[in-house]
Amino acid sequence: MNKTFAALAAASWLALAPPAGAQVTTFDLTGPPEPAFGGQGFGGVGAYERLTGRATIALDPADPRNAVIADIAAAPRNAQGRVEASADVVILRPVDAARGNGTMLLEVPNRGRMLALPLFNESPTAAQGREPGNGFLFRQGFTLVWVGWQADFSPAAGNLAIRLPVLEGVTGPMREEVVFDHMRSPAPIPLAFPIADAASARITVRARSDLPRETPAGLTLSVASPREITVTRPPGYDAGAIYELTYTAANPAISGMGFAAVRDVASFLRHTEGAANPLAGRTQRALAFGVSQSGRFLRDYLYLGFNQDTAGRPVFEGLMPHVAGTRRMFMNSRFARPDKAPRSLQDPAWSADAFPFTYAETRNQFTEERDGLLRRCAASNTCPRVMQTDTEYEWWGARASLLVTEPGGGAIALPDNVRAYMIAGTPHFAQPGATVAPNPVCALPTNPNHSGAPMRALLSHLDAWVRDGRAPPPSQVPTLAAGTLVEAARALPAPVPGLPYTGIHMPAAQSDHSVLPPREIGRFPVFVPRMDGDGVAVAGIRMPILEAPTESRTAWNPRAEGYGPGVLCPLQGGVLPLAATRAAREAARDPRVSLEERPARAAALRAAAERLVAAGFMLPEDVARFSAE
Repeated sequence: MNKTFAALAAASWLALAPPAGAQVTTFDLTGPPEPAFGGQGFGGVGAYERLTGRATIALDPADPRNAVIADIAAAPRNAQGRVEASADVVILRPVDAARGNGTMLLEVPNRGRMLALPLFNESPTAAQGREPGNGFLFRQGFTLVWVGWQADFSPAAGNLAIRLPVLEGVTGPMREEVVFDHMRSPAPIPLAFPIADAASARITVRARSDLPRETPAGLTLSVASPREITVTRPPGYDAGAIYELTYTAANPAISGMGFAAVRDVASFLRHTEGAANPLAGRTQRALAFGVSQSGRFLRDYLYLGFNQDTAGRPVFEGLMPHVAGTRRMFMNSRFARPDKAPRSLQDPAWSADAFPFTYAETRNQFTEERDGLLRRCAASNTCPRVMQTDTEYEWWGARASLLVTEPGGGAIALPDNVRAYMIAGTPHFAQPGATVAPNPVCALPTNPNHSGAPMRALLSHLDAWVRDGRAPPPSQVPTLAAGTLVEAARALPAPVPGLPYTGIHMPAAQSDHSVLPPREIGRFPVFVPRMDGDGVAVAGIRMPILEAPTESRTAWNPRAEGYGPGVLCPLQGGVLPLAATRAAREAARDPRVSLEERPARAAALRAAAERLVAAGFMLPEDVARFSAE
């Protein structure tokens, strides 16, 4: 039967005449649809099936919608003069198309991983789309799509990738920053690109990004292979020291084609008729979602104009970049590093953190440039509705205040087609079912708060906004006007013993990237959320656990001694228990209200959940679940 299916599928693809200008030339499935989740049904939608395959795209370098891709004009071409790449694709669709909701939800994979199900469905991260969790996305009837777009990593089994053309023999400067977070020596540094000249390799070390680069005695390197450098580490530097490697690299890939792969596969699935398209006639609208790196991808995808397909149509009616802050990607350039995003301790001059930061047009005071993320889509009339969702961590670790402030520091309003929401008291991304746990790199145990409940409500709002124009709730973020966005030194109302807050946050810089390493020109003002006495933002979407806590659950966490103390522990929030009694907190000089002084917890939790439902930030079905937990 599989052979028959493959033959029929191949025949249908060969018989299909791609429309003029089509970029997807083949869409090959690896076999017939397989029952998903053991045939389990999901409410009125019923069962789902899984399809896996590979899409080949062939881009015309002369098309202005492709010409924005760095180095595409120099890329190798096929017999038709086009530049090819092939992307992995996974689809989960309702078996009965008529019972779906008509919305294609395309998740941009994060380093090949599927994170929509752990977030919305609270399924195990390792399941890679194989476990349904609470079934939310399937009960809603979404058709889920994942498209590989990234080539600079080694995908594990089940992860999605893309195969890109390479500029063989082309060389150029490359820079790596590494924080080992251990003390082993010698230590390997894997290289993103093969080294072209071993003599070109140089290494420096510094304790923090604001200190001078040094080459102390005892710091040496050797070229272990074309793809690995080995570093002997000098005494006097802890596990959090920054090692900066520069070398001459070879053979860059055309990384910007990853944007086109998402654009073209999504457009193919939305608009192509006939048997070659497994979603033909099934979808009336398309949303795109991405977590962290993939949220940054969506912001850059929009900025570079990829939401217009090669037929001039909008690709996605709605975008949901999650936990991206105001960052974009180091992707559409020669020797790009889409997998890299500097964290606290490291250089704020990375290419992923370049102006423009927000959707509205603003002015860069260092270059006099005016720009915004919507500029290209506004010119082509292809702007989607955008719902940017961030945890509170991004306001500390990813400069999220620049969403609602000018680069010079003044307040701005978001455009009408954009909403922004901050989920207070949450780290960058907590796994479903996580618990408070120690982390040797961090000064405090880590905050396990999961964002699933508010994210389910917000996705429902985005779908309704796109489907029938029902506006979602107003943006919920800290602002200068409300006094909930402040300078870092003023964020915590009073010092808390055991809560080592020192105004830590990631800065934002304008840098000159024509030199290596980049030269910092100046810094943009960055603000942070004003906190309550427990160390949690007073603004944003506050989940019930923050209204009836047993401990402070902050969105920030300092690095521990021995790991570069004094800056943010990457991606983590912190936990500090509350005093049990008033007498205990007074003895400890703890300004936080003790447990015995707070309202009855069960009633407070339920009341907070019901307030969130009324405001549109929690679904009624989650109140019972939350109360039971």
